[in-house]
Formats: sequence, structure tokens, C-alpha cells
Amino acid sequence: MNGHLAYGRSKTANILFAVVFDERNRVRGVRAAAVHPGGIQTELGRYADRKQIEQLVEHMNQQLAAEGKPPFQWKTIPQGAATSVWAAVVADADEIGGQYCENCHVGNIVPDNATINAMSEGVRAYALDPKTAEALWNKSEELVRESFTQNKL
Repeated sequence: MNGHLAYGRSKTANILFAVVFDERNRVRGVRAAAVHPGGIQTELGRYADRKQIEQLVEHMNQQLAAEGKPPFQWKTIPQGAATSVWAAVVADADEIGGQYCENCHVGNIVPDNATINAMSEGVRAYALDPKTAEALWNKSEELVRESFTQNKL
């Protein structure tokens, strides 16, 4: 499987887990949201092919230019942390619970045919679908042979 595809699928799973965790635990006052920090040059990419990253950024910039948007810029670590801090400390839990957050706001749902990438704003509706989230949660419990009921949290 393509590394970028696998990475995207893992991020979708993270969002789906936040959706179902929030649904299962909000009655207890425990909330969850998926948070995207944006493009940050951290140790996560230490083994990535620099040429491939440059090509990815070049491709993104071509897409952005075609949409009349400014070119991609890497965030600093504090800029990347801002959305996590906002979600944890500033945002209203009812506003962000079970949602996808980026750039210190709840992300907009983008159409399935829209061109987005790891650095784009927006989230696909399927990543927030409660039925898909519940199915992933149930499959995960089945695979690890463990049930994570509300009483165990």
C-alpha cells in the first residue's frame, strides 16, 4: 500500500475514533475531538525521502495556485500546537465534541470530489459518519478481543 494512502487512512481512523468516543462518553462529561496540527517539520518525517516531500509540496502549491490560494508554508511547532491548546482549553466542548478541528476551528466538510491533501483544510463527511465510527470501534474491539465499555474508562 502507498505510504501516503496508509497515512491518510490512519488519520481517518483517528477521526472516527474521536467521533464514537465522544458519543459514548459525553454523558459522563468526557469529550473527544480529532485535532490536525497542520504541516510541521518534526521528527515524524526523519526517514522520509526529501525529494518526495519536495515534490508533494510542489504539487500542493500547483493545486493551491490553481485555486487562487497562497502557497503552502510549514508551521512552526508552536503554531502546530495552537489547535490542540485551543481545543483543550479555549473551545466549547459542545462545539468541538466528536468533530475534526484544524487551525483553531472546527473543520469544514468538503465534497468527496474536492481535491484535498494532508495539508489542506477540510474533512470528508465519511470521516465523521457515526455509523462508520461505530463499525470501526466494534471491529477494533473484535480484533483485540476486548470490550471498552463506558464502565471501563
